[in-house]
Order: sequence, then structure tokens, then C-alpha cells
Amino acid sequence: MATEGFTTCLWFDGQAEEAARYYVSIFKNSGIGRVGRYNEAGPGEAGSVLAVDFTANGQKFVAINGGPQFRFSEAISFQIHCDGQEEVDHYWNKLTENGGEPGPCGWLKDRYGVSWQVIPDGLIEMIGDADPEKATRTTQAMYSMGKLDIAALKKAHAGE
Repeated sequence: MATEGFTTCLWFDGQAEEAARYYVSIFKNSGIGRVGRYNEAGPGEAGSVLAVDFTANGQKFVAINGGPQFRFSEAISFQIHCDGQEEVDHYWNKLTENGGEPGPCGWLKDRYGVSWQVIPDGLIEMIGDADPEKATRTTQAMYSMGKLDIAALKKAHAGE
């Protein structure tokens, strides 16, 4: 067993391999690793995918086909820190396409129900600015958005 870092386990109902390939297609520094299959002992059908190891954006994951017992919720989300509007647009568009759901303040759910926060670099500093008026204006602007608009956030921060 690895002693460094963590591996995030995502529970799916029959879509583990499909989801792993989807995430690998979106993020740089990604790839599919080992694919484990159920054997005659079950509980899944022998030969069907049990688990898929994959890396997305350099992070380790395993997707398992555990069944319908559990669903994703917004209580757990992944933050994507973006360097500019082009990255924000890329991740937002890719993760909301084909059944994903846009949410408020840079949050969204992808087609599998996994929650993501698409965050431009500099946002945390603007909403945490020592000047309470700047921080408040930026936060209010963020609350009015789904996908975050960096130019609009900067204008709010500047008081324009």
C-alpha cells in the first residue's frame, strides 16, 4: 500500500470506466491505470469492471462500480484552480456538457453528479481583501454568477 498522498475513491453505479475516461479526457497530466474486473465471486457480473485506477490533473483516483446504494452530493467537491478565463471556460464547459448542471458561485455538477468548484487564480485574495469594501463588492459579484467572470470580478473589486 502506498504511504504517500491520498487516493480519492469515487463510487459509481456501472459507469466507473466511462467516468474515468471522461475525466482523463478533460484534464492534463492524466491517464488510465489498472482496470480490475469482477470474478466469479461477485458481487458484480464476472468480467465486468469493478474498479479503474486513474490520474486526473496529477491526482490519484479509483473509480469503482459499487452499485446504486450511494450517490454524490455537494458535501464533497473538487476545486479546480484556473489560470485565466480561458481555463475557467474550458473546465466549466467540459464539466457541464451532456448532462452536467451549472450551479452558483463557480460550482457545478458534472454528468455523474460529482461537484466541482471552478476557481480563477486571485479570487480568494479578492474576496479576502483587507479592505472590507473591496471584499464585499467582489463577494456580491461572485454570488450573482454561475460561471465566474474574472473581468467582472476584478471590476467589482476595483469599484468600477
